[in-house]
Amino acid sequence: MNPMMVKAKRFLSLPVLAVFLLMFFVYYTTIFIFIDHWVGLQSSPGTFNASIFTVFASISIFSFFVCVLSDPGHVPLSYLPDLETTTNESAKDNAERKKCDKCFAYKPPRTHHCRVCRRCVLKMDHHCLWINNCVGYWNYKAFFVFALYATIASIHSMVLFICCVLQKDWDSAKGSSLKIFYVMYGTMVMALTITLLTLSGWHIYLTLHNMTTIEYYEGKRAKWLATKSGQSYRHPFNVGAYKNITLILGPNMLKWLCPTSISHLKDGVSFPTIRDNS
Repeated sequence: MNPMMVKAKRFLSLPVLAVFLLMFFVYYTTIFIFIDHWVGLQSSPGTFNASIFTVFASISIFSFFVCVLSDPGHVPLSYLPDLETTTNESAKDNAERKKCDKCFAYKPPRTHHCRVCRRCVLKMDHHCLWINNCVGYWNYKAFFVFALYATIASIHSMVLFICCVLQKDWDSAKGSSLKIFYVMYGTMVMALTITLLTLSGWHIYLTLHNMTTIEYYEGKRAKWLATKSGQSYRHPFNVGAYKNITLILGPNMLKWLCPTSISHLKDGVSFPTIRDNS
């Protein structure tokens, strides 16, 4: 099948469509109900807030598209681990020598097999139901940026909603349907904001430590085993907060929040480690 057709088919998913509908609903209600009822769309504050919210919403949608359409990272067919290393059987050496028991091919470091996609994914973080795709080496930055922009847009929407509620004359509001709508929307946007804050906070933590979600849980077990044997454990790819950020978001700070700026990414089969800096 044509690769473009395969990518387009990712949109034929109920979770993906649900995300689109949710983003459209939040955008429409924020712009045409809450801003309009609060200060009016034609006013200076209304135009300003509508413009700012539209920018964040647009970049969120664009980043979401990139997450869905981007290949998270496939193992090159020509990949072979460096077997001409020392006899020291370190964890990194074992990982390079390990073959995938499903793909029957060598797995580079940080690569994992996705049972949903049925293939190995470079630097796999997790398979995300909401983008109908894996989050891996090539689309992790887009996913990270999407989480940040969606969080900012959600917070902005919640603030505008609260402003609208505080200035509204509820005594003159006829019927209970409007009040029910406001209560339901407030509950939804609060839950959405908390969820997105948690998601973006989690991935900020992972980025600062140059970890994937899989590696975090693997590291917890490795740390427990090391402590049990009287040793210490440190994530081997954690090379310092700033260096970790530049390895994921790029060396140019002006492009950190651009989801398609990934020219700094290499082949995804080798990564600097703390041993390289020692």
